[in-house]
Amino acid sequence: MTCDGVHIDPASGKHTILGVFSNIKARAFPVTHPFMIWFLTLTDVSPGQHRIRISMSLDPTSPAALIERPFESQSPLHRINLINEIRNLSFPQAGEYSILIEIDDEPLLATSLTVTN
Repeated sequence: MTCDGVHIDPASGKHTILGVFSNIKARAFPVTHPFMIWFLTLTDVSPGQHRIRISMSLDPTSPAALIERPFESQSPLHRINLINEIRNLSFPQAGEYSILIEIDDEPLLATSLTVTN
């Protein structure tokens, strides 16, 4: 889920997702989006250390890594909320940008983000 922010309630631990969006509108290109969050909830992840990679490109055959970071799973029953901040993401032109999310080099999700003028 792409959004503007995530608030975590200190008392309950609940996550509130703020400003969900699936497209970006720009007046001119190239355009830089100052800040966004890609929020993921994972389940059924084997115990231990893992690595998430989020890649994006206009050409789905050659995605460029935007985020690559470790995370840990306690149990396959454990829900893992990953808050991935993206700052100053540039879009050289309008189009359908392919997003690939991988866990330990295995594809988990392929989706897209539309950028229009």
